[in-house]
Amino acid sequence: MGLCSYLLISFWNTRLPALKSALKAMLVNRVGDFFILTGVLFIFNELGSLNFLTLFPMVPYLAASKFCIFGLNFNLLNLICLFLLLGAFGKSAQLGLHV
Repeated sequence: MGLCSYLLISFWNTRLPALKSALKAMLVNRVGDFFILTGVLFIFNELGSLNFLTLFPMVPYLAASKFCIFGLNFNLLNLICLFLLLGAFGKSAQLGLHV
């Protein structure tokens, strides 16, 4: 998707603003990719699967799990949802990532 956005925006490659905007779009897509990948890796690390039929019954287990970052404890389910939400915002250019 990042490559398609880049190619679509930079179609008029003789215009400098089009090239700059295409680079911005590609970078914002990479930010979205990072957050989605991080959320998916948290899910796979905790549950060992990415199959929805396996994941949904295990949500209560995730709700009780904690994750410690720099001495701060976070609810693992909230952290996963936050990463997936930020990834969706980055991929669809919403809320601060709409350059």
